[in-house]
Amino acid sequence: MLRMFPLLLIVVILYSIMALGHGVASHAAMEAFLSQSAVKIHMFSGDEWTFTLGDFFILLALLLLFIEVIKATRTSSREIVNHGLSMLTFVVAIVEFITLKGFSTSPFFFIVAMSLFDVVAGYSISIVAAEHDLGLGRAGTD
Repeated sequence: MLRMFPLLLIVVILYSIMALGHGVASHAAMEAFLSQSAVKIHMFSGDEWTFTLGDFFILLALLLLFIEVIKATRTSSREIVNHGLSMLTFVVAIVEFITLKGFSTSPFFFIVAMSLFDVVAGYSISIVAAEHDLGLGRAGTD
């Protein structure tokens, strides 16, 4: 059951809670919130690396995208449902990005782009995996 759930939806929901929790924050308010320093790490070079909340959202989305790509290699009916729900996640995210206040930030844009990548990669990988499972495309290579 959990394999059908599109993991990038977690990041979209978390971001939505943050934006809507601020009372449909303005663009400037969300930019300021996302650029708040969460952690500052002093490097050996003497530089200070600042890890922001926006960086955290992007990192979390990348990790979940990696898991989604691995899940796409399976060719079960559950994965077809997962691809459909991933497409729905992308549609919801792109609508939020375009229409709602507080969603037109760079971190959310990257989340939307990763959702699109999940949809395209998921279908592409599933098609290739299904061809290998069925033995299609071997007739012309011998």
